[in-house]
Amino acid sequence: MKILKRYIFSLIVLFVTLIITSIDFNSGKSIINIAVDSFKQMISVLPPIMLLLGLLDIWVPRETMLKYMGENSGIMGIILAIIFGSVAAGPLYAAFPITAVFIKKGVKFSNVMIFLGAWCTTKIPTLLFELSALGYKYTFTRMFVNLPFIIILGYLIEGLLKEEDLKEIYKN
Repeated sequence: MKILKRYIFSLIVLFVTLIITSIDFNSGKSIINIAVDSFKQMISVLPPIMLLLGLLDIWVPRETMLKYMGENSGIMGIILAIIFGSVAAGPLYAAFPITAVFIKKGVKFSNVMIFLGAWCTTKIPTLLFELSALGYKYTFTRMFVNLPFIIILGYLIEGLLKEEDLKEIYKN
């Protein structure tokens, strides 16, 4: 029963897909093609991420992470979180295993949130595309508007969480 509960959403999606396919075969085929393409993309991205995570977990001691991105890291932790998020490659779902390692290593929760915000909005490949397609004025305006809000939201999220919630996050 626990397995069924865990995969209930996937089973519902599968059931709905089967219904759609039985009503309109081309729509069902399109749904399946999109799902297969998404799965292929995910499989191509996750193994290198997992390899890098394993290396990060082994090569970077917890004390080093605490020193540079931990509770007393100050501006250095914020800068490193933004840099790590900006040089990242891949879709957002690839960032979540990295955040899990950061939490395991004791990275301050606001820095974890800043990392996620930077991953979403300041990635270098995205900036290069924006520069070529939308121009430097738009790109740098967006960057200078986004960066302060990423930092503010990181601290706001950490501040809104109760102490026991944070402890539970770090425990799990």
